Amino acid sequence: MAFDKIKQLGELNKLRKQAKELQKELEKITESLSEGEIDVKVSGNQKVVYLKVDGEERDDIVDAINKAMKKVQKKAAKKMMEMGGGLSGLLGG
Repeated sequence: MAFDKIKQLGELNKLRKQAKELQKELEKITESLSEGEIDVKVSGNQKVVYLKVDGEERDDIVDAINKAMKKVQKKAAKKMMEMGGGLSGLLGG
């Protein structure tokens, strides 16, 4: 039984490493869009990199959007765990 726990920890560490590698790759993917007086750039890991409105960078809006996205991602991850998905599902827990 103890071996199973060690094996699960090893798998968890492997998954964490893969997740970090994936996050780094997603950060490299970007998309920029200009529409009217708004310029926005987002990354593949769903973060706003910059936002310009009428030529003025709006870091306050960027921070607010990124904070809201982080909160909703945590809620979504929690819901997935409750429904049997996520890491616990992968590890048979």
